[in-house]
Amino acid sequence: MILTDTFNRPLHDLRISVTDRCNFRCTYCMPKEVFGRDYQFLARDEILRFEEITRLARIFVAHGVEKIRLTGGEPTMRRDLPKLVEMLAGIQGLKDLTLTTNGSRLAAMAPELKAAGLNRVTVSLDSLDDAVFRAMNDVDFPVSRVLEGIDAAVEAGLTPVKVNMVVQRGMNEHTVVDFARHFRGSGVIVRFIEYMDVGTTNGWRLDDVVPAAEVVAMISREFPLEPAQANYPGEVANRWRYLDGSGEIGVISSVTQPFCGDCSRARLSADGKLYTCLFGIKGHDFRALVRSGASDDQIAERVRGVWSARKDRYSELRSERTEGLERVEMSYIGG
Repeated sequence: MILTDTFNRPLHDLRISVTDRCNFRCTYCMPKEVFGRDYQFLARDEILRFEEITRLARIFVAHGVEKIRLTGGEPTMRRDLPKLVEMLAGIQGLKDLTLTTNGSRLAAMAPELKAAGLNRVTVSLDSLDDAVFRAMNDVDFPVSRVLEGIDAAVEAGLTPVKVNMVVQRGMNEHTVVDFARHFRGSGVIVRFIEYMDVGTTNGWRLDDVVPAAEVVAMISREFPLEPAQANYPGEVANRWRYLDGSGEIGVISSVTQPFCGDCSRARLSADGKLYTCLFGIKGHDFRALVRSGASDDQIAERVRGVWSARKDRYSELRSERTEGLERVEMSYIGG
């Protein structure tokens, strides 16, 4: 069954946060000033169990979801994660099972994740300049260990590996071309993401956004690029390929060129709340429904009700009207 919302957008992707914890404190996501030692993360019994996640995922797949992405926080911090991967990989009709990670534990986990049924990974890495990267992750974590994780993912066959770089004015935009140069020709696909106003704690300002068009121009001056077609309707990144055939990059431009019009993604938080937009204010509580003894049919009816009423298009409406709104934090629903 294919579900559509009020703008006729289908439900195609489900992003599942498996934990709200992370071992990084990236300044644009989990700044130390907010997520310090005294921050109260979710208690263990508040987080969905693997069986609950798998049950919900199976219902979503029955309603058109073809791709599931595991996120966090940092998903590799969830104990026994490969077991969950194995459970999800067994869902009939699921075509793509992926993971977004900061790469800190990937070198050790990549082979086991692949064996469990994970298809591929996306790694967040905001610069190859070690000083810049350590400043951005704010826990003094070195670039070299993330690169080891990327190499391990490639060797394990979790391909194509994608590497995401959030570009911030005055922070790391001067490292964009070196970043592209490093991965060019390697088979690893780099994606440059505009700094977004997700949540309310990252101090976002429009002046800190480096437009995707500027990123493309910077790279193209050294390595000429041409536009490439999307892989599928609703793909987040705009694709560009090198004219010499040495690969491609992607740019995600949700600030300067919103793509709400064909957004097909839903997000399930670690404690079982469903959000129909990255910039959502309120989630729909599916944990309570699951733990109340609801049948699959009752849960499915709730999925249909939530998605069919969906009318989110925050990025298209971004203006004075959206300033000051309480939005869910990216670390809570996994970006």
